[in-house]
Amino acid sequence: MSFDTTSSQPVVAATAAGGDTDASSATRASSTTTPPNLDYVFDDPAHGEPGRDRMLVHGIWELGLAVALAAATYLLFRADSAAFGGDRLRELMVAASFLGALAAGSALTLRAGVPNLAVGSIAIAAAFHFGHNVDGGLASALLTVVGLCALVGLVQGLVIVVLHVPAWAVSLGVAMLLFAWTSRQSVPIGADGFDATATAYFWFGGFCALSIIASLIGLVPSIRRLFGRFRPVADPAQRRGWVAAVIAVATTVVAAVLAGIGGVLLQSGSGIPSGTTGFELTALGLGAALLGGTSAYGRRGGIFGTVFAVALLAVLGAYSAATDRGWSTMLTAAAAVGVGLVATRLVERFGRPKPKENTDDDDDLDWVPKIHGTSDGRTWSSTTSTTTGGLWASDDAWGITGR
Repeated sequence: MSFDTTSSQPVVAATAAGGDTDASSATRASSTTTPPNLDYVFDDPAHGEPGRDRMLVHGIWELGLAVALAAATYLLFRADSAAFGGDRLRELMVAASFLGALAAGSALTLRAGVPNLAVGSIAIAAAFHFGHNVDGGLASALLTVVGLCALVGLVQGLVIVVLHVPAWAVSLGVAMLLFAWTSRQSVPIGADGFDATATAYFWFGGFCALSIIASLIGLVPSIRRLFGRFRPVADPAQRRGWVAAVIAVATTVVAAVLAGIGGVLLQSGSGIPSGTTGFELTALGLGAALLGGTSAYGRRGGIFGTVFAVALLAVLGAYSAATDRGWSTMLTAAAAVGVGLVATRLVERFGRPKPKENTDDDDDLDWVPKIHGTSDGRTWSSTTSTTTGGLWASDDAWGITGR
Protein backbone atom coordinates (compact mmCIF):
# COMPACT_ATOMS: atom_id res chain seq x y z
CA MET A 1 0.00 0.00 0.00
CA SER A 2 1.39 3.34 -1.03
CA PHE A 3 1.46 6.43 1.11
CA ASP A 4 1.05 9.89 -0.50
CA THR A 5 3.03 12.23 1.75
CA THR A 6 2.08 15.24 -0.34
CA SER A 7 -1.64 14.87 0.32
CA SER A 8 -1.41 13.60 3.90
CA GLN A 9 0.76 16.29 5.41
CA PRO A 10 -1.85 19.09 5.25
CA VAL A 11 -4.48 16.75 6.72
CA VAL A 12 -2.20 15.69 9.56
CA ALA A 13 -1.30 19.32 10.32
CA ALA A 14 -4.91 20.38 10.31
CA THR A 15 -5.88 17.47 12.55
CA ALA A 16 -3.12 18.31 14.99
CA ALA A 17 -4.42 21.85 15.19
CA GLY A 18 -7.91 20.62 15.83
CA GLY A 19 -9.24 21.85 12.47
CA ASP A 20 -10.26 20.33 9.15
CA THR A 21 -9.74 20.91 5.46
CA ASP A 22 -12.19 23.84 5.57
CA ALA A 23 -9.82 25.73 7.85
CA SER A 24 -6.96 25.43 5.38
CA SER A 25 -9.29 26.51 2.57
CA ALA A 26 -10.35 29.57 4.56
CA THR A 27 -6.70 30.41 5.19
CA ARG A 28 -5.85 30.22 1.50
CA ALA A 29 -8.94 32.27 0.62
CA SER A 30 -8.09 35.01 3.12
CA SER A 31 -4.60 35.31 1.65
CA THR A 32 -6.05 36.01 -1.80
CA THR A 33 -8.70 38.55 -0.84
CA THR A 34 -9.04 41.56 -3.09
CA PRO A 35 -7.23 44.75 -2.05
CA PRO A 36 -9.21 47.51 -0.35
CA ASN A 37 -11.13 50.00 -2.44
CA LEU A 38 -9.42 53.27 -1.55
CA ASP A 39 -12.58 55.19 -2.45
CA TYR A 40 -13.82 54.25 1.02
CA VAL A 41 -10.64 54.77 3.02
CA PHE A 42 -12.00 57.88 4.73
CA ASP A 43 -15.29 56.31 5.78
CA ASP A 44 -15.80 55.37 9.38
CA PRO A 45 -16.83 51.73 8.97
CA ALA A 46 -18.44 51.49 12.39
CA HIS A 47 -20.85 54.37 11.89
CA GLY A 48 -20.20 55.86 8.45
CA GLU A 49 -21.93 55.34 5.12
CA PRO A 50 -19.67 53.48 2.68
CA GLY A 51 -20.77 54.05 -0.89
CA ARG A 52 -21.34 56.86 -3.32
CA ASP A 53 -23.79 59.63 -2.51
CA ARG A 54 -26.72 59.79 -4.92
CA MET A 55 -26.74 63.04 -6.89
CA LEU A 56 -30.16 62.80 -8.57
CA VAL A 57 -31.87 64.67 -5.73
CA HIS A 58 -29.40 67.54 -6.15
CA GLY A 59 -30.07 67.68 -9.89
CA ILE A 60 -33.82 67.83 -9.39
CA TRP A 61 -33.52 70.49 -6.68
CA GLU A 62 -31.19 72.62 -8.79
CA LEU A 63 -33.54 72.34 -11.74
CA GLY A 64 -36.28 73.74 -9.51
CA LEU A 65 -34.00 76.60 -8.48
CA ALA A 66 -33.26 77.36 -12.12
CA VAL A 67 -36.96 77.52 -12.90
CA ALA A 68 -37.56 79.81 -9.90
CA LEU A 69 -34.67 82.04 -11.02
CA ALA A 70 -36.12 82.30 -14.52
CA ALA A 71 -39.52 83.24 -13.09
CA ALA A 72 -38.02 85.87 -10.77
CA THR A 73 -35.97 87.31 -13.63
CA TYR A 74 -39.09 87.60 -15.77
CA LEU A 75 -40.96 89.39 -12.98
CA LEU A 76 -38.09 91.83 -12.46
CA PHE A 77 -37.86 92.51 -16.19
CA ARG A 78 -41.56 93.30 -16.33
CA ALA A 79 -41.34 95.57 -13.30
CA ASP A 80 -38.11 97.33 -14.25
CA SER A 81 -36.44 96.35 -17.52
CA ALA A 82 -33.67 98.91 -16.91
CA ALA A 83 -32.34 96.66 -14.13
CA PHE A 84 -30.70 94.47 -16.79
CA GLY A 85 -28.64 97.13 -18.49
CA GLY A 86 -25.72 99.44 -17.86
CA ASP A 87 -24.78 100.43 -14.35
CA ARG A 88 -27.94 98.89 -12.88
CA LEU A 89 -26.93 95.45 -14.09
CA ARG A 90 -23.38 95.86 -12.77
CA GLU A 91 -24.71 96.96 -9.39
CA LEU A 92 -26.92 93.89 -9.31
CA MET A 93 -23.93 91.68 -10.10
CA VAL A 94 -21.83 93.29 -7.35
CA ALA A 95 -24.65 92.66 -4.88
CA ALA A 96 -24.82 89.04 -6.05
CA SER A 97 -21.03 88.72 -5.76
CA PHE A 98 -21.12 90.02 -2.18
CA LEU A 99 -23.86 87.58 -1.27
CA GLY A 100 -22.02 84.85 -3.16
CA ALA A 101 -18.90 85.35 -1.05
CA LEU A 102 -20.92 84.89 2.14
CA ALA A 103 -22.83 81.92 0.69
CA ALA A 104 -19.65 80.23 -0.55
CA GLY A 105 -18.04 80.62 2.87
CA SER A 106 -21.15 79.26 4.58
CA ALA A 107 -21.49 76.34 2.18
CA LEU A 108 -17.82 75.47 2.53
CA THR A 109 -17.95 75.34 6.32
CA LEU A 110 -21.25 73.47 6.31
CA ARG A 111 -19.85 70.74 4.08
CA ALA A 112 -16.76 70.48 6.29
CA GLY A 113 -18.92 70.07 9.37
CA VAL A 114 -17.84 73.36 10.97
CA PRO A 115 -20.73 75.81 10.35
CA ASN A 116 -19.60 79.42 10.66
CA LEU A 117 -22.09 81.91 12.09
CA ALA A 118 -19.56 84.74 12.01
CA VAL A 119 -19.27 85.29 8.24
CA GLY A 120 -21.61 88.29 8.32
CA SER A 121 -19.82 89.91 11.24
CA ILE A 122 -16.46 89.32 9.57
CA ALA A 123 -17.78 90.98 6.42
CA ILE A 124 -19.01 94.02 8.36
CA ALA A 125 -15.71 94.33 10.25
CA ALA A 126 -13.77 94.01 6.99
CA ALA A 127 -15.94 96.70 5.39
CA PHE A 128 -15.28 99.04 8.32
CA HIS A 129 -11.53 98.47 8.26
CA PHE A 130 -11.30 98.77 4.47
CA GLY A 131 -13.38 101.92 4.40
CA HIS A 132 -11.24 103.62 7.03
CA ASN A 133 -7.88 102.62 5.52
CA VAL A 134 -8.34 102.58 1.75
CA ASP A 135 -7.00 106.14 1.52
CA GLY A 136 -3.58 104.74 2.38
CA GLY A 137 -3.56 102.63 -0.77
CA LEU A 138 -5.94 100.11 -2.30
CA ALA A 139 -3.49 97.19 -2.39
CA SER A 140 -2.28 97.61 1.18
CA ALA A 141 -5.84 98.01 2.51
CA LEU A 142 -7.04 94.92 0.65
CA LEU A 143 -4.07 92.79 1.74
CA THR A 144 -4.51 93.92 5.33
CA VAL A 145 -8.17 92.93 5.27
CA VAL A 146 -7.33 89.50 3.85
CA GLY A 147 -4.57 88.97 6.41
CA LEU A 148 -6.70 90.02 9.38
CA CYS A 149 -9.61 87.85 8.24
CA ALA A 150 -7.29 84.88 7.82
CA LEU A 151 -5.97 85.47 11.35
CA VAL A 152 -9.51 85.60 12.75
CA GLY A 153 -10.35 82.37 10.92
CA LEU A 154 -7.17 80.69 12.14
CA VAL A 155 -7.83 81.52 15.79
CA GLN A 156 -11.46 80.47 15.43
CA GLY A 157 -10.50 77.17 13.79
CA LEU A 158 -7.84 76.36 16.38
CA VAL A 159 -10.29 76.92 19.23
CA ILE A 160 -12.73 74.55 17.52
CA VAL A 161 -10.28 71.68 16.98
CA VAL A 162 -8.08 72.06 20.09
CA LEU A 163 -11.02 72.12 22.48
CA HIS A 164 -13.16 70.08 20.08
CA VAL A 165 -16.25 72.16 20.73
CA PRO A 166 -19.15 72.95 18.37
CA ALA A 167 -18.11 75.28 15.56
CA TRP A 168 -21.38 77.20 15.67
CA ALA A 169 -20.78 78.14 19.32
CA VAL A 170 -17.23 79.33 18.70
CA SER A 171 -18.27 81.32 15.64
CA LEU A 172 -21.09 82.93 17.61
CA GLY A 173 -18.57 84.12 20.18
CA VAL A 174 -16.37 85.51 17.39
CA ALA A 175 -19.39 87.29 15.90
CA MET A 176 -20.17 88.96 19.23
CA LEU A 177 -16.57 90.12 19.64
CA LEU A 178 -16.55 91.62 16.16
CA PHE A 179 -19.89 93.29 16.80
CA ALA A 180 -18.46 94.85 19.94
CA TRP A 181 -15.54 96.20 17.90
CA THR A 182 -17.61 97.57 15.01
CA SER A 183 -20.07 99.24 17.39
CA ARG A 184 -17.22 101.46 18.58
CA GLN A 185 -16.21 102.50 15.06
CA SER A 186 -17.58 105.35 12.97
CA VAL A 187 -19.38 104.17 9.85
CA PRO A 188 -17.16 104.76 6.79
CA ILE A 189 -18.80 106.82 4.05
CA GLY A 190 -17.35 105.09 1.03
CA ALA A 191 -14.29 103.44 -0.47
CA ASP A 192 -12.57 106.15 -2.48
CA GLY A 193 -10.36 104.84 -5.25
CA PHE A 194 -12.11 101.50 -5.67
CA ASP A 195 -15.32 100.94 -7.55
CA ALA A 196 -16.34 97.30 -7.71
CA THR A 197 -19.04 98.01 -10.32
CA ALA A 198 -16.32 98.64 -12.92
CA THR A 199 -15.22 95.01 -12.54
CA ALA A 200 -18.61 93.54 -11.68
CA TYR A 201 -18.43 90.83 -14.34
CA PHE A 202 -15.06 89.71 -13.00
CA TRP A 203 -16.32 89.43 -9.42
CA PHE A 204 -19.51 87.57 -10.30
CA GLY A 205 -17.72 85.29 -12.75
CA GLY A 206 -15.08 84.54 -10.16
CA PHE A 207 -17.71 83.56 -7.60
CA CYS A 208 -19.50 81.29 -10.08
CA ALA A 209 -16.25 79.61 -11.16
CA LEU A 210 -15.08 79.10 -7.57
CA SER A 211 -18.39 77.62 -6.46
CA ILE A 212 -18.82 75.29 -9.44
CA ILE A 213 -15.21 74.07 -9.58
CA ALA A 214 -15.16 73.35 -5.84
CA SER A 215 -18.46 71.47 -6.17
CA LEU A 216 -17.16 69.40 -9.09
CA ILE A 217 -14.07 68.45 -7.09
CA GLY A 218 -16.39 67.51 -4.24
CA LEU A 219 -18.06 64.92 -6.48
CA VAL A 220 -15.02 62.63 -6.17
CA PRO A 221 -16.14 60.10 -3.51
CA SER A 222 -12.87 59.99 -1.56
CA ILE A 223 -12.51 63.79 -1.52
CA ARG A 224 -16.17 64.22 -0.61
CA ARG A 225 -15.83 61.97 2.42
CA LEU A 226 -12.40 63.29 3.38
CA PHE A 227 -13.62 66.90 3.33
CA GLY A 228 -16.58 66.01 5.55
CA ARG A 229 -14.47 63.98 7.97
CA PHE A 230 -15.18 66.40 10.85
CA ARG A 231 -18.88 65.59 10.61
CA PRO A 232 -19.72 63.48 13.70
CA VAL A 233 -20.89 59.93 13.17
CA ALA A 234 -21.37 58.83 16.77
CA ASP A 235 -20.86 60.93 19.90
CA PRO A 236 -20.32 64.52 18.64
CA ALA A 237 -17.92 65.17 21.52
CA GLN A 238 -15.47 62.55 20.27
CA ARG A 239 -12.51 63.79 18.27
CA ARG A 240 -12.42 62.92 14.58
CA GLY A 241 -8.65 62.70 14.12
CA TRP A 242 -5.90 65.10 13.08
CA VAL A 243 -6.78 65.00 9.37
CA ALA A 244 -10.28 66.22 10.16
CA ALA A 245 -8.79 68.89 12.42
CA VAL A 246 -6.53 70.26 9.67
CA ILE A 247 -9.41 70.38 7.19
CA ALA A 248 -11.64 72.12 9.73
CA VAL A 249 -9.05 74.83 10.43
CA ALA A 250 -8.25 75.38 6.75
CA THR A 251 -11.93 75.62 5.85
CA THR A 252 -12.60 78.14 8.61
CA VAL A 253 -9.71 80.31 7.40
CA VAL A 254 -10.89 80.23 3.76
CA ALA A 255 -14.46 81.08 4.79
CA ALA A 256 -13.22 84.07 6.82
CA VAL A 257 -11.18 85.34 3.87
CA LEU A 258 -14.18 84.99 1.55
CA ALA A 259 -16.31 86.92 4.03
CA GLY A 260 -13.64 89.63 4.20
CA ILE A 261 -13.62 89.97 0.41
CA GLY A 262 -17.40 90.21 0.54
CA GLY A 263 -17.06 93.05 3.02
CA VAL A 264 -14.74 94.89 0.64
CA LEU A 265 -17.34 94.54 -2.13
CA LEU A 266 -20.03 95.79 0.23
CA GLN A 267 -18.05 98.88 1.16
CA SER A 268 -16.79 99.63 -2.34
CA GLY A 269 -20.27 100.41 -3.61
CA SER A 270 -22.66 102.70 -1.80
CA GLY A 271 -21.23 101.73 1.58
CA ILE A 272 -22.73 99.66 4.38
CA PRO A 273 -26.53 100.04 4.34
CA SER A 274 -27.92 101.79 7.40
CA GLY A 275 -29.00 99.39 10.12
CA THR A 276 -27.26 96.40 8.55
CA THR A 277 -25.88 93.95 11.09
CA GLY A 278 -23.55 91.02 10.81
CA PHE A 279 -26.25 88.70 12.13
CA GLU A 280 -28.66 89.32 9.27
CA LEU A 281 -25.87 89.02 6.71
CA THR A 282 -24.85 85.70 8.27
CA ALA A 283 -28.46 84.54 8.07
CA LEU A 284 -28.65 85.57 4.42
CA GLY A 285 -25.42 83.76 3.51
CA LEU A 286 -26.46 80.67 5.47
CA GLY A 287 -29.89 80.76 3.85
CA ALA A 288 -28.35 80.93 0.37
CA ALA A 289 -26.09 77.96 1.12
CA LEU A 290 -28.94 75.84 2.48
CA LEU A 291 -31.28 76.91 -0.32
CA GLY A 292 -28.63 75.78 -2.80
CA GLY A 293 -28.84 72.23 -1.48
CA THR A 294 -25.90 72.11 0.94
CA SER A 295 -26.81 69.83 3.83
CA ALA A 296 -26.97 71.41 7.28
CA TYR A 297 -25.38 68.21 8.58
CA GLY A 298 -22.29 68.55 6.40
CA ARG A 299 -20.64 66.50 3.64
CA ARG A 300 -23.38 66.70 1.03
CA GLY A 301 -23.96 69.38 -1.59
CA GLY A 302 -24.70 69.79 -5.28
CA ILE A 303 -22.96 71.55 -8.17
CA PHE A 304 -24.86 74.64 -9.34
CA GLY A 305 -27.14 75.05 -6.34
CA THR A 306 -25.26 77.83 -4.55
CA VAL A 307 -24.93 79.87 -7.76
CA PHE A 308 -28.64 79.53 -8.55
CA ALA A 309 -29.66 80.33 -4.96
CA VAL A 310 -27.48 83.45 -4.80
CA ALA A 311 -28.75 84.71 -8.16
CA LEU A 312 -32.34 84.03 -7.11
CA LEU A 313 -32.01 85.96 -3.84
CA ALA A 314 -30.26 88.85 -5.57
CA VAL A 315 -32.98 89.11 -8.23
CA LEU A 316 -35.73 88.87 -5.62
CA GLY A 317 -34.08 91.69 -3.66
CA ALA A 318 -33.99 93.86 -6.78
CA TYR A 319 -37.60 92.99 -7.53
CA SER A 320 -38.64 93.96 -4.00
CA ALA A 321 -36.91 97.33 -4.38
CA ALA A 322 -38.38 97.93 -7.85
CA THR A 323 -41.93 97.22 -6.69
CA ASP A 324 -41.66 98.79 -3.22
CA ARG A 325 -42.71 95.58 -1.55
CA GLY A 326 -40.42 96.21 1.39
CA TRP A 327 -39.09 92.70 1.85
CA SER A 328 -36.48 93.07 4.57
CA THR A 329 -33.16 91.27 4.52
CA MET A 330 -34.12 89.33 7.64
CA LEU A 331 -37.42 88.20 6.12
CA THR A 332 -35.66 87.04 2.95
CA ALA A 333 -33.03 85.22 5.02
CA ALA A 334 -35.68 83.51 7.15
CA ALA A 335 -37.52 82.29 4.06
CA ALA A 336 -34.28 81.04 2.51
CA VAL A 337 -33.29 79.17 5.68
CA GLY A 338 -36.75 77.63 5.99
CA VAL A 339 -36.83 76.34 2.41
CA GLY A 340 -33.17 75.34 2.74
CA LEU A 341 -33.94 73.11 5.71
CA VAL A 342 -36.50 71.31 3.56
CA ALA A 343 -33.74 70.82 1.00
CA THR A 344 -31.50 69.40 3.73
CA ARG A 345 -34.10 66.80 4.65
CA LEU A 346 -34.53 65.80 1.00
CA VAL A 347 -30.78 65.60 0.46
CA GLU A 348 -30.23 63.48 3.57
CA ARG A 349 -33.15 61.22 2.72
CA PHE A 350 -32.50 60.65 -0.97
CA GLY A 351 -28.83 61.58 -1.32
CA ARG A 352 -27.19 59.10 1.03
CA PRO A 353 -25.66 55.92 -0.45
CA LYS A 354 -27.97 53.10 -1.31
CA PRO A 355 -28.20 50.42 1.40
CA LYS A 356 -25.74 47.58 0.84
CA GLU A 357 -24.39 49.24 -2.26
CA ASN A 358 -22.37 46.62 -4.15
CA THR A 359 -21.06 47.20 -7.65
CA ASP A 360 -18.34 45.44 -9.61
CA ASP A 361 -15.67 47.93 -8.56
CA ASP A 362 -17.18 49.27 -5.34
CA ASP A 363 -17.42 46.30 -3.00
CA ASP A 364 -16.10 48.02 0.07
CA LEU A 365 -16.32 44.96 2.33
CA ASP A 366 -14.79 42.19 0.20
CA TRP A 367 -11.32 42.90 1.53
CA VAL A 368 -12.20 42.73 5.25
CA PRO A 369 -10.83 39.62 7.02
CA LYS A 370 -13.10 37.31 8.94
CA ILE A 371 -13.85 38.78 12.37
CA HIS A 372 -16.28 37.78 15.10
CA GLY A 373 -18.03 35.29 12.81
CA THR A 374 -20.59 37.48 11.06
CA SER A 375 -23.06 35.99 8.65
CA ASP A 376 -20.92 36.86 5.65
CA GLY A 377 -17.64 36.15 7.43
CA ARG A 378 -16.74 39.83 7.80
CA THR A 379 -17.24 42.67 10.25
CA TRP A 380 -15.43 45.63 11.72
CA SER A 381 -13.61 45.80 15.03
CA SER A 382 -13.08 48.86 17.22
CA THR A 383 -10.09 47.43 19.06
CA THR A 384 -7.38 48.94 16.87
CA SER A 385 -6.90 52.61 16.12
CA THR A 386 -5.66 53.99 12.82
CA THR A 387 -4.25 57.07 14.56
CA THR A 388 -1.06 57.39 16.53
CA GLY A 389 -2.54 59.28 19.44
CA GLY A 390 -2.05 62.84 20.51
CA LEU A 391 -4.25 65.87 20.83
CA TRP A 392 -6.24 65.24 17.65
CA ALA A 393 -6.30 61.46 17.92
CA SER A 394 -9.64 59.93 17.16
CA ASP A 395 -11.57 58.94 20.27
CA ASP A 396 -13.85 56.75 18.19
CA ALA A 397 -10.90 54.66 17.05
CA TRP A 398 -11.59 52.03 14.48
CA GLY A 399 -9.57 49.54 12.56
CA ILE A 400 -9.40 45.97 11.31
CA THR A 401 -8.24 42.98 13.24
CA GLY A 402 -8.45 39.32 12.48
CA ARG A 403 -8.31 36.04 14.26
